[in-house]
Amino acid sequence: MTLEPETIAALITRCLQGDQAGFAALYDYFAPMIYRLCYSLLGNQQDAEDVVQESFVYAFKNISRFDSNRASFKTWLYTITLSRCRNMYRRKRFPLVDLGQMFILNLAAPNTETPEAALVEQGLREAVEKAVLSLSPHLREAVILRYGHGLTYREIADVMDCPQKTAESRVRLAHERLRGLLQPSVPGLLDEWVGI
Repeated sequence: MTLEPETIAALITRCLQGDQAGFAALYDYFAPMIYRLCYSLLGNQQDAEDVVQESFVYAFKNISRFDSNRASFKTWLYTITLSRCRNMYRRKRFPLVDLGQMFILNLAAPNTETPEAALVEQGLREAVEKAVLSLSPHLREAVILRYGHGLTYREIADVMDCPQKTAESRVRLAHERLRGLLQPSVPGLLDEWVGI
């Protein structure tokens, strides 16, 4: 279910009036995507859940500061969340996570359900994980926001607090680095992943 901008605006108005059902509706709609962002950046379920809660507490306490003329509510919430994720991963070093699941890779289905086919798929996922995690934080964030969460370059720029051209450049640089890392061992994987 997708909420229209008018519906989100109406829920925000209800929140400003203290309506708890408005807060609950916003939380229920945005929490799964915010959790996915946190988990894809942090790689730890407990830390991701903590950051989701911190992000919503901050957003709801400061909802009167939200300005729909400057950004969508989703972009504003992603900005808050990214800031809290950065604070968390500055303090910790995180293990590898299944980024293939984060990006919902559409890898070709194996011809048979054999252990060998499962190993090949696992190897492909591990190659993507390793390659994405080897990127600098800014490139990793940009590519996760673009392909893991479907944000536009304008939204990425707003969330990362940079010009749109910088967001585009970060995604392009991430492509180049990932292509260099993945192409030798898994030709065509990056193209299939990003749909190019």
